[in-house]
Amino acid sequence: MNELFPSSRLQILVPVPLTGTLSGPLDYLADDGLGLQIGDFVRVPLGGRTVTGVVWTTVADTSEVPESKLKHIQEKLDLPCMPDSLMQFIDWVSAYSMNPQGAVLKLALSVPGQFEEAKKTVLYKMSAAEENNEGLSPKRQKLADAAIGDMAMTVRDWGELANVGEGVVRGMIKSGQLLKVEIKGEAAYPLPDLSLNGPALSDEQKKAADHMREMVKAEKYSAALLEGITGSGKTEVYFEAIHEALQNPSGQVLVLVPEIALTTQWFSRFSARFGVEPVVWHSELTPAQRRRAWWNVAQTDMEKRARVVVGARSALFLPFQDLSLVVVDEEHSPTFKQEDGVFYHGRDMAVVRAHQADCPIVLASATPSIETLVNAQSGKYDWLFLGQRHGAASLPDIKAIDMRADPPVRGAWLSDPLRAALRQNLDQGQQSLLYLNRRGYAPLTLCRTCGHRIECPRCDAWLVEHRPKNRDYVSLQCHHCGFSQPKPTACPSCGAEDSLVACGPGVERIAEEVAEIMPDARLAVMASDEMATPQDMRNLIDQITDHEIDIVVGTQMATKGYHFPMLTLVGVVDADLGLSGGDPRAAERTWQQLEQVSGRAGRADHKGQVLFQTYNPDHQVIDALVRGDRDAFLDREANEREQQQMPPYGKLAAVILSGPDFQKVIGAAKSLAYAAPRAEDFVILGPTPAPLAYLNGKHRYRLLLKARKNVNVQKVMQNWLSSCNVDRNVRLQIDIDPISFF
Repeated sequence: MNELFPSSRLQILVPVPLTGTLSGPLDYLADDGLGLQIGDFVRVPLGGRTVTGVVWTTVADTSEVPESKLKHIQEKLDLPCMPDSLMQFIDWVSAYSMNPQGAVLKLALSVPGQFEEAKKTVLYKMSAAEENNEGLSPKRQKLADAAIGDMAMTVRDWGELANVGEGVVRGMIKSGQLLKVEIKGEAAYPLPDLSLNGPALSDEQKKAADHMREMVKAEKYSAALLEGITGSGKTEVYFEAIHEALQNPSGQVLVLVPEIALTTQWFSRFSARFGVEPVVWHSELTPAQRRRAWWNVAQTDMEKRARVVVGARSALFLPFQDLSLVVVDEEHSPTFKQEDGVFYHGRDMAVVRAHQADCPIVLASATPSIETLVNAQSGKYDWLFLGQRHGAASLPDIKAIDMRADPPVRGAWLSDPLRAALRQNLDQGQQSLLYLNRRGYAPLTLCRTCGHRIECPRCDAWLVEHRPKNRDYVSLQCHHCGFSQPKPTACPSCGAEDSLVACGPGVERIAEEVAEIMPDARLAVMASDEMATPQDMRNLIDQITDHEIDIVVGTQMATKGYHFPMLTLVGVVDADLGLSGGDPRAAERTWQQLEQVSGRAGRADHKGQVLFQTYNPDHQVIDALVRGDRDAFLDREANEREQQQMPPYGKLAAVILSGPDFQKVIGAAKSLAYAAPRAEDFVILGPTPAPLAYLNGKHRYRLLLKARKNVNVQKVMQNWLSSCNVDRNVRLQIDIDPISFF
């Protein structure tokens, strides 16, 4: 239990990214009577304002700050203490990512109004007095019959439960038939129903589920990779681990997913298994929703505590009181990487979070990252493998269409073999998916008179042409900074009228081609531009599931674990996309995307087929997918990484310099390069312009530290960067373990 301090000097960490000598907790005086302990939330003065902080440590006797200069803690907030495991996690992330502790703490205190006094919720329950409930009208009797014991509910909930108007409810309140009940704090979430049984598991699934149950029962840190081919039922297997964790009446479970908006079917499965939806956490929640979730996660009353949270990477910083299990679904996804502010990888930090909480973690994927596979192969993680599709489903047949031999007709993008397969599938009453990981109508707009390419004025990127359905205008958009403008009628460079042409295909253009050649097909585009709200996504998923759609044209959104029983054909429009460029993970990522999208075909009773359109059918990625030789491909990738001492066999750390003044940015980059240390076990590369050298109005340069695995890159970086003075108008960011080089 945390120690109480009746009157003392304490160190308070505030959620402000202070630097230099003020980068850690600050000294304050605690007056008698506050009864503070480590982890308490307090209000303290800071630079003429009042901020909320956390009691982090006591002040050592060797502190050089005289007591006369210390300010006093103003008040202690009526909140549960921040759990020790979360405090340790914040310290660890700060040290590893080389960010101030305050900047990391801010990730945990990002809920608007979370520290305000708990509000009162007004509910109503049925009166027990018989005289108040005699001679009820039919509608009021209907409400009385619908009552569940003495459960208190809102006016709206009463109306929906009894299927009566709110006027009936308010009339019963006025007459005393419904009594007012005030509850302090946020409304609790319904608790999972542990009496429900999941679907019958295969022997292979049961073996993996039993192993994970034992991990949970041990109540200590352990890690497991749950690898399973697409359609093997990984979700239902780790649901069994969640069920086991919830046997602990105080236990909480965190499930991390790459993108909440893409988990519609996951939520349906969870509700069927546990009778309720989980608590959701992501950046698109309203302030009230975020506050409610935060308070219920932090709740010390076990009857009101949020038990299962599913969220994006930021959910790692929620104040779990008794974290009993962490699950990272689709652990290979690059979306888990935070690449702004505090740079961190959600998957890797989830492992640290589980370690700090001393609970098990399960990493699930059909296409695990090489980093995770190496940990499994070395025995650092347990390795559970599901090699069979659930039920009667079998893996699809995969073939490559050599576009050199079967090129599409001029002005089109779909080859004759793919067109024929689409038509046959439609005639058989089955569904098809065309995959192209490129949003919009066309990636480039070009003047055919002078060759001018329309670029973003704020970024070093082409503007993407969009032609939204049911709209009579064409726009040009930047997918990096959000800049948008109508498509001009004349070339901005030479002034030629009607000379601007769309070059290359996006999903909108592919959908246009399908509509032309198959006007009888019901068509939908699955891309973020088409989904304004999560409800839009749910509606589309329901339409596809109910076979109200024949052909889906989708981006990577379509690769995310969906189960459409009648979808039997997947056509990859450009299987070569992503294979070129300088990204060392390009082959691995392309393999993951193509393997995932292939897995959408034939997941039920009908056999599936996958067709890759490619100009390079002999490429190692395409060849491995067609031959089904996953092991050979991954072994080759791992060997290449090992020879080059790239992660996970070596370490990387990037320095990103950015600013509006090009000369100052390049000057800072050259100064850092000049001061770079030299050693046999690491090398510092650069400076070089970032691939997006101009982004959102700022010029960008990068340097890269490449080191052997035994090198403490944080220490090397600290010694190097502390020896240089970077112009204050140039922003310096550190990215430990970069996964992209944008």
